Amino acid sequence: MTPTTLPGGTFKLADDLTLTRMGYGAMQLAGPHVFGPPADHDGAIAVLKAVVELGITHIDTSDFYGPHITNQLIKEALYPYPEQLRIITKVGALRDAEGNWPKALAPDQLRQAVHDNLANLGVEALDVVNLRVGGLDAPTPGSIAEPFSVLAEMQEEGLIKHLGISTVNAEQIAEAQSIAPIVCVQNFYNIANRQDDSLVDSLAEQGIAYVPYFPLGGFSPLQSDTLARVAERLHTTRMAVALAWLLQRSPNILLIPGTSSVEHLRENIAGANLQLPDDAIEELNAIAG
Repeated sequence: MTPTTLPGGTFKLADDLTLTRMGYGAMQLAGPHVFGPPADHDGAIAVLKAVVELGITHIDTSDFYGPHITNQLIKEALYPYPEQLRIITKVGALRDAEGNWPKALAPDQLRQAVHDNLANLGVEALDVVNLRVGGLDAPTPGSIAEPFSVLAEMQEEGLIKHLGISTVNAEQIAEAQSIAPIVCVQNFYNIANRQDDSLVDSLAEQGIAYVPYFPLGGFSPLQSDTLARVAERLHTTRMAVALAWLLQRSPNILLIPGTSSVEHLRENIAGANLQLPDDAIEELNAIAG
């Protein structure tokens, strides 16, 4: 399989940054609850190698996965990195001893996070750094100027090539853009959770990528039943329908489904190749909360 046969083709985020719309989210490579080493180290390495072999050109990660473990696995499996591969990371949180995800948005914390990502990935500059500022699945209103300015300064220093933001609202996106250009926004969004519909369209008009996470998250039982019914009618899986719907929703949507299994990685790619018929899309659109 080559990049040209991956679902959705590619999307150009910047002159030097064109990505396959099908990406890979590396969070699940760490241990249980994204903490500690994986139960199957060799299996994790195999997944990462398969990502590149299948033509995927971007991996979504963070040094707070593990912490440090996921980035170390990426380096072990893929360094020196293929020329076409881009690694997108994020900062703005930490892991505490209980496995929680406290925010880490102070300037010194952000600088340390960038340097940790650089060290554990083994690179001199990060392709894209997302500033994560909201909660688990919703933005937290308020100014993001101070933390985003720290990353903009590190971009000027040559440590970051491109900037993105995560779990943000339209006002925060505009505020960030008044400081420095962004190439992507990563928010919670799927068939059932359509609160960002207008934002997806606005970003598409600007040539900015929208990267949804939790493709099967936050569904009510009734919504899940509808999704399962559509999947059964099309002789496929719920995940395949969820990923295919996202790809068909807008050309600027990039996918980052995660898995720790090569088999599931191949299934995700094959499933996202599904072309949903109009009647299925109409039925799925009706379940949005």
